[in-house]
Order: sequence, then structure tokens, then C-alpha cells
Amino acid sequence: MQLDTSLFLRINKTIKKNLSDNKYAKPVNGVIVHVDLTLKKAEEIGYPVLIRPSYVLGGRAMQIAYNSENLKSFSIEAMEVSANNIILIDEYLENAKEIDVDLIRDKEGNILIAGIMEHIEEAGIHSGDSACSIPPYSVNKDKQKQIVDWVSRIANEINVIGLMNTQL
Repeated sequence: MQLDTSLFLRINKTIKKNLSDNKYAKPVNGVIVHVDLTLKKAEEIGYPVLIRPSYVLGGRAMQIAYNSENLKSFSIEAMEVSANNIILIDEYLENAKEIDVDLIRDKEGNILIAGIMEHIEEAGIHSGDSACSIPPYSVNKDKQKQIVDWVSRIANEINVIGLMNTQL
């Protein structure tokens, strides 16, 4: 099941509050329901921004916009393919690492980390279109422990039973 964006935004506040190390951060972002609003939100966030439709498979219509001209055309395409007429817009972090974590959690709260995968390309390239490495090639053991802690807290907070994929 894909987690709906509004639910994520609500529980994100709780998760962030519960992370005591104060190192949890995420790009500034927004949820847009009309193409015209993307320009305003991008001005608030600052360029570049990552624009993508909500609820699509395979990273379809996900683009990095470096200016308002790019953003206009990318937004139209994203809205056309969005299953629920919602566009997600995020601050794009240049040179960021993208990490996928798969875990399994049972009803007693036991967690097994199935794998930590590091994308080789820049963040924002869909994992189905990217080269990846398991284990991660440039994430040290301390950072891996922190990642496991974060995803475990998220799984516990939303009471996952079964498989969970987290993209950081």
C-alpha cells in the first residue's frame, strides 16, 4: 500500500518530534492541486525544485526544474499523469545521496532490515532507472545505524505489519 501524502504530512510532525537527535531533516516541500500554484510554491522554496505527480509508478513525469519556464511545462505534464490531480514539489538538494531501505515488521514490533541500497546517480532519479549498490558504497556504519534507527521509528509510528520501503 502506498502511503497517502496527507497522512504522511500529519505523521511526519509526530515522527520529527520523536527523533531526539535533532538531525532529521527533509527538503522544504508542498502539495499542489493546481498548476498555477507551482510557480508561487517554487518561489517560496527556491530553485531548483523537484516536481512530480502524486500516485504514479516508476517515477513517471518526475523532473528537476531550474527555473520557472521549466517548471511550467513540467507541472502541466505532472498534472496530466497524476492519478489524483496532485503535484508534489520539493526543494532539490544538489549532490544529495538517495538511500532506499526495505524492512519487514511483524505484529509484535520485531523489525528485520532486508537491505540498505544507495543510488549511484544524483538524488531524484527513480530507483527503477538508476544504478544502485547493496550494501551502500559510501555510507559509513554510523550513518547506516542512524538510518536503521530512523526507518524503525517510522515503521513503529505507523504500525507497519509486513514490508515497508523507505526512500531517504
